[in-house]
Amino acid sequence: MFNKLKSFYNSVNSFDSLQTTDGNHVNDAAATKSSTANASIRNVSLFSLSSNNTHTEKGPPLKHRYTRPQFLQLNTDDEIQVSADHIIRPIIVPRDVNKLPWNSGYAETINAGKSARNEDQASLCKGLLRAILSPESIALKIADMMPTVPGNPRQVPINSQQRQVNGESGDSSQVLKNETNLDSQTLKKDEFANKEVDLAKSDPLTDSVMEEKLVCANDLISPSTPLPSDVVDSIKNEILENVFQTPPSSPELSKPAALVEESLPWVYFGLFDGHAGSGVAVAASNTLHKIVQEKLQNIADILITFGLKDVDEKEEEIVENSTTTINSSSFNHNRLTSKGSVIVNHDNHLPSDTIIPLFQPAIDKIVTVDALIIGALELAFWEMDNQIALDKRKYRMSGGCTALVALFILGKLYIANAGDSRAIVHKNGDIIPMSFDFTPESERERIKYLGLLRPEFLGNEFTHLEFIRRPTRRDLGKRLLFRDAFMTGWAYKTITIEDLKVPLVYGEGKRSRVLVTIGVTRGFGDHELKAQNSDVYIKPFLTPQPEVRVLDLAKDENLTDSDVLIMGTDGLWDITTNEKTVEIVQKSLEHFPANDSQRFKYRYISAAQDLVMHSRGKSKEKGKGWRTSDNLQATIDDISVFVIPLKPYRQEYLKWKEARAIVQKEYMRS
Repeated sequence: MFNKLKSFYNSVNSFDSLQTTDGNHVNDAAATKSSTANASIRNVSLFSLSSNNTHTEKGPPLKHRYTRPQFLQLNTDDEIQVSADHIIRPIIVPRDVNKLPWNSGYAETINAGKSARNEDQASLCKGLLRAILSPESIALKIADMMPTVPGNPRQVPINSQQRQVNGESGDSSQVLKNETNLDSQTLKKDEFANKEVDLAKSDPLTDSVMEEKLVCANDLISPSTPLPSDVVDSIKNEILENVFQTPPSSPELSKPAALVEESLPWVYFGLFDGHAGSGVAVAASNTLHKIVQEKLQNIADILITFGLKDVDEKEEEIVENSTTTINSSSFNHNRLTSKGSVIVNHDNHLPSDTIIPLFQPAIDKIVTVDALIIGALELAFWEMDNQIALDKRKYRMSGGCTALVALFILGKLYIANAGDSRAIVHKNGDIIPMSFDFTPESERERIKYLGLLRPEFLGNEFTHLEFIRRPTRRDLGKRLLFRDAFMTGWAYKTITIEDLKVPLVYGEGKRSRVLVTIGVTRGFGDHELKAQNSDVYIKPFLTPQPEVRVLDLAKDENLTDSDVLIMGTDGLWDITTNEKTVEIVQKSLEHFPANDSQRFKYRYISAAQDLVMHSRGKSKEKGKGWRTSDNLQATIDDISVFVIPLKPYRQEYLKWKEARAIVQKEYMRS
């Protein structure tokens, strides 16, 4: 029975593993809506695209072959060319709905001729974090969060004031011995309640290494596959060397505690809206999830130890199970809360009689599980941009891209956005914005302030000042309303010749541009981009910094099959509002009742297709004059959309967590 439960716990890690074989299932609704277009494609002269497998241009080679998302299964250049018809603009959906987790929906269409290729890219990945559990490692990591006494390489919690009151000496070696002298019975009891982890060192980030660590799209393997024995042995040896080195006066600690391997599943969706070429978007879709995996793996021990604890657990229990090597009196202010956070009170660990002028933070620092995951995503975005900068020196990699990522982990949804793509959640009848559109208009203040601080970035052609209207030579000597980067209001300024320079942020609304050139302010790439007819680089004003928003799904017991996450590039949102998007999705879902299991699994693909169709509209003049069903102007941009159900993820996460708890109890008994 125990083996069956353990097998179930491991199998649930796969989160309905994506199939590696080509399926024959086709979205009936999708086939009906696009059959006419697909049938006529053969007779239409397609836009000529060069082969992806050969490099005929002079210069550096390509690092990544241009293709469409793997889960679409467009495996040949001919199939990619068919999807790139600018006249018909066919709506492309996955051939096999099982290629997406939870039968999620995806649809895309190419632009109406603004670029030769579809510069949008999408990716998805199902990964598994693995860690070797050790009862001491987390306590040591928490101790490392405390400030170190000058001259000491490692902080040792010292309750010096208490010792002075009791007349005890302040010998640090004796303190360390007392604080690390564990009761063996308590250690056995808390083996799983503590779940303290020591992480396996990550290998260098290479394609071959990362392919072994995670599974993506069509190359999925079972997440229950054990780590190689040599890796486990090396991890154990490292733990024994680093954790169990005790003073000669503590022979009772020479015997190490049992080590246990644990895992944590996560699911990733990404959308990348390219511009000025598809190279960077293709690179991001092939690489970012690998960097995210690496950053999450670096904190896997902490995530597994504290992220899986229930919110209603008593704080006292967690403090008791988490302080094996930390003095209990000092840990009261450096505790692990029931919400999975570490509150670090730096003052508590400093001998105030010797270093009062030093290390005196004004406030305590709180480290939460959410903050660690957010930090991993932020760091991954920056490393992705740095990697692109290096690759551009060796490979042919054009343009830049925005980035929108959804990460499902620990029963929560994390949305990281850098750019003007957008994500919204519709649940329980409410629309929840999960991202912010970063444009020159919305980031005007940040960009202007950078121009104020670094005028050398502006050359001799641009100004960070903003005027109520663009001044001309006729305005020289006159007074016009203006505002500087540090101003929220308006004031008068006498116009000089310097004020006739081009504004750093030019234009208003959707037509606003940075240095009269680019309409996005966050994302990857664009390292070589200069302002039009200028030698001024634009990259200093762009940033890969994402905004990350978090939504707890595990707590929501009222989720239904109609509650979804909708992710789309700006081609969707330029035409369709949040409210209209939800209306289209809900109307589409109604056509797929739950009692029809064969059709039910296509409901989210159909919803994604309906969204793309609404923003793309129909052509009135053979590829020109695209209009929506309301006879309004439709988008001519690339469109990519995910429609992801929330309830299936919550159900599978809770089942996985329940199975994990059963396996732990059985292990404790054995």
